[in-house]
Parts: sequence; C-alpha cells; structure tokens
Amino acid sequence: MFGMGTTELLIVLAIVVLIFGVNKIPQLGKGLGEGIRNFKSAIKTAHEDPEEKPKQEKQ
Repeated sequence: MFGMGTTELLIVLAIVVLIFGVNKIPQLGKGLGEGIRNFKSAIKTAHEDPEEKPKQEKQ
C-alpha cells in the first residue's frame, strides 16, 4: 500500500495518535468522510448537468 510496509504504517499511526490524541481520531475520520462525500457529490453533480448550471444562473 503506497510502497509502505507494516512497520511504516504502524509508525505513522503512532505519530497520528501522539499528535491528535485518541479522542480526536474519530472526529478526524468523520470530518474526512464528510469531506470526501461532499467532494464526490460535487463531482457527480458537475458531470450530470454541465449545461443546466449556466441556464439556472441566467434566470
């Protein structure tokens, strides 16, 4: 995975826990998930109706 072995992944995980603390990790995951979901939604909307947006803005 990304050219990283198990040892490197464990080191990165330990650093994340040290920086953010155990209590903040679920909040970070939730925020990251929401951001990815919003990004995918925006991309999907842009690809579905590329010509309808200018029409709506003119009205």
